[in-house]
Amino acid sequence: MNRTVFIDRDGTITKDKGYITDVSSLELIPGAARALNGFHSLGFLVILVTNQSAVGRGYITDDELAKIHGRLKQLLSREGSHLDAIYVCPHHPDDGCDCRKPKPGLIRRACGDFDIDTARSYIIGDQKADVELGRREGITTILVLTGHGKKTAEETSPDYVVDDILEAEMLIEKIETGEILKNHQ
Repeated sequence: MNRTVFIDRDGTITKDKGYITDVSSLELIPGAARALNGFHSLGFLVILVTNQSAVGRGYITDDELAKIHGRLKQLLSREGSHLDAIYVCPHHPDDGCDCRKPKPGLIRRACGDFDIDTARSYIIGDQKADVELGRREGITTILVLTGHGKKTAEETSPDYVVDDILEAEMLIEKIETGEILKNHQ
């Protein structure tokens, strides 16, 4: 079974600028590509799981979202990095879907597609929904203080809190090499 680092997009690997409706406004958080490379070096798959209600709200189309994610892949590639997959909930929050985080649809689809061992995986994000999703699915949770993370830290109790995605990568490396003990379960 595969070990995976599930990552949120806005506020975690890209700067949170509200609804991204134009590819030119997408910007990586410094160190994001290097962190993804570190996860890959440790033997993890790296999968993006993201709520993108801009589609459901009519701000952008599915095609425009695909272009935005194409730009994300391009920015990562320029720095020698990549994502193994992208799973998106495009629905409006009121649609009642099973894929809008913290509901499990995105993670469960990825687990089915990639034979993932959630007990040996991590989820990194800046929102309460990321932490709740990880808790529900038995995944070690890491809250980054970028994006909405500082506010989220007051509302929830993740397994770990770090400054940013690069510090999350260093933490996972220390856990995986046994330098520090894992907090989760």
